[in-house]
Amino acid sequence: MYKLYSMQRSGNSYKVRLALALLNAPYCAIEVDILRGESRTPEFLAKNPSGQVPLLEVEDGRYLAESNAILWYVAGGTPLAPDTRVERAEALQWMFFEQHALEPNIGAAYFWLSLVRGGRDLQTHALEDWMERGYAALQVMENHLKTHQYFAADQLTVADIALYGYTHVAERCDFDLATFPAIRAWLHRVERTPGFVSMDWRPADVEDPASIAAEA
Repeated sequence: MYKLYSMQRSGNSYKVRLALALLNAPYCAIEVDILRGESRTPEFLAKNPSGQVPLLEVEDGRYLAESNAILWYVAGGTPLAPDTRVERAEALQWMFFEQHALEPNIGAAYFWLSLVRGGRDLQTHALEDWMERGYAALQVMENHLKTHQYFAADQLTVADIALYGYTHVAERCDFDLATFPAIRAWLHRVERTPGFVSMDWRPADVEDPASIAAEA
């Protein structure tokens, strides 16, 4: 069984939980609150030197970091992974786009405006850039979705899960999706997928963060 170290309110962590839920894949969840420094302890850093979540233990002592790498791993051999070489490349293309255009802007705005107390005041200098670049990323997605139901292979894939993670919380951090009807329709399609779970959903098997130290 997988062991997933994640933070409930993290979009990157949610992407992995959503993929595992859609695949009905069993896993043990360990909540790690990065705002309280729980990912910077010596015990956690021994597992992931970057001190980030999500982190997936795929077998005893073997860990995968980076949300989209984890998505690619868990999707292998499942309907969430495209069948053909070019479709797999297209899925990766959108997953790379998510990490360099969407997550650094909408993801950053979500973190500072929605999760960090006083974050808006701390990041006033960056907010304008996040908004400009975030809207530009949304427009790229909107243009694609005007003529496609999904982002790759004409079906729900890990590319959609990667992009859904932060797009669905964009309106919590000042982005207005009213002028992006194709994106809003796509969000609803993802949410109607059998097995879909929201960011607030918690798996039954969740360990206390203290267990990280206990296992070391």
